[in-house]
Amino acid sequence: MKILYVNWVDYLDPEGRGGGVSLYQRNLMRALAAFEGVEPSFLACGTSYDPIRRQPRWEKMRHGPQQDRARRFDLVNSGTLAPGHASFGQAAQVSHPATEAVFFDFLARTGPYDVIHFNNLEGIPVDVLRLKERFPASRLVLSLHNYYPFCPQVNFWQDEARNCVDDEQGRRCVTCLPNSWNAGQIRTGHGLAYRMKVVGIAPDSWVFRQTFRVIFGLGRRLGRLRGQRKRQTLLAGSRQAEAARVQAGLAFVQRRAAMVQRINAQCDLVLCVSDRVRQIALREGIRADKAVTNYIGTVEAQNYATAPERGPILRPDGTVKLAYFGYMRRDKGFYFLLDALEALPDADLARLHLVVAARRGEAEVMARLAALAPRMAGFEHQDGYGHGDLDRLLEDVGVGLLPVMWEDNLPQVAIEMHARRIPLLCSDLGGARELGNSPEFVFPAGDMAVFGARIRAILSGEIVAEDYWRGAMVPETMGPHIDKLLALYRG
Repeated sequence: MKILYVNWVDYLDPEGRGGGVSLYQRNLMRALAAFEGVEPSFLACGTSYDPIRRQPRWEKMRHGPQQDRARRFDLVNSGTLAPGHASFGQAAQVSHPATEAVFFDFLARTGPYDVIHFNNLEGIPVDVLRLKERFPASRLVLSLHNYYPFCPQVNFWQDEARNCVDDEQGRRCVTCLPNSWNAGQIRTGHGLAYRMKVVGIAPDSWVFRQTFRVIFGLGRRLGRLRGQRKRQTLLAGSRQAEAARVQAGLAFVQRRAAMVQRINAQCDLVLCVSDRVRQIALREGIRADKAVTNYIGTVEAQNYATAPERGPILRPDGTVKLAYFGYMRRDKGFYFLLDALEALPDADLARLHLVVAARRGEAEVMARLAALAPRMAGFEHQDGYGHGDLDRLLEDVGVGLLPVMWEDNLPQVAIEMHARRIPLLCSDLGGARELGNSPEFVFPAGDMAVFGARIRAILSGEIVAEDYWRGAMVPETMGPHIDKLLALYRG
């Protein structure tokens, strides 16, 4: 079986882009290489740009690690910039004939493929799905690791402030991004990066870092100014401004309709990484007979079978250790967590230990953490983490915190904690709550009162670990996951 995987960034990207999807793709490529009769290849689209030869083309991967070079390919100069916000709502996200022609040429020259599996549509026009008209024998699969087909901002995170439940017929999309990035500037940055990497200047080198600190530092400031002016113009309240906003909003409505139409017409399967993702996909118009819940497999899941029982959540001294891993971002619920902890009575807060593994936030955030620390039984912050740190950091944790404020598809960090037999206290958004399937360990996103009540119930022993594990899911390791995946591929 010959399989092509497509994503916007190389799964061995030395800049570490792509988050959990890149990690999943790495695990997938590594595991499939051991399967007899399976030949996986990979195509990256949307981040390699060549300022010297500007027409779209494809080539074998010329940068990054030497590993897997024979099966890693690059679509250079895609008309659709990636990631999604770089080409926010642009027509090229739907159609770009020159890019589509190169993509079809790649398939013709390197195929035929039994399966073409898009782990993302960012970085490539959705009209490439028309490949079914040229290669009808190929089974076409799309995974929904995010909501890019339905939301140009990717994660239904409206105005960088709240979960989006109504885009007002696209009018809210028009002013959704606080920064107004210039596509030419992004393409120039990608082009400079491509040329530097091709000649061997590594992304972790001083020259590379300093070059992009200057370029994108300036671009971010200019983009913020452009975004503010655009928002002020479109939100001015005049009839003319409102008419312009309505007209611009229609383009976003049409974008979503085009994405859904192409997916329904061309894809054989739409793999949803949690039940919640499937519910949202159906809400947005994806056909029910194509949408299948398929939880990703992870290497971390193998810990589930060997992890020792952790015993009671409550420690002998009556305290509880909580863990928050990931990013100090509003959409991940970190700002909510700070608010909720600060609002707890001193008597409750004094019985909590907290470990935070996340890159340092802004000065105000770090000051708030510093003020919280003396009020707690214990506090530890690690400036980011790697997989080698997980066992040490999570060794005596009683409860993991997933207070996400958006429909987070299924965070890798949730699986990492769950696989180590750590109960998860989750918001009711996204897929993380499906791991434990325990109402006692769920609270409404952003609701400090209910969050506080859950913490008090844990401290009092009213909620215990058995409540979480009673209906909990066994996370899937890569072997069984690939068996299921191959069965889906075969139809």
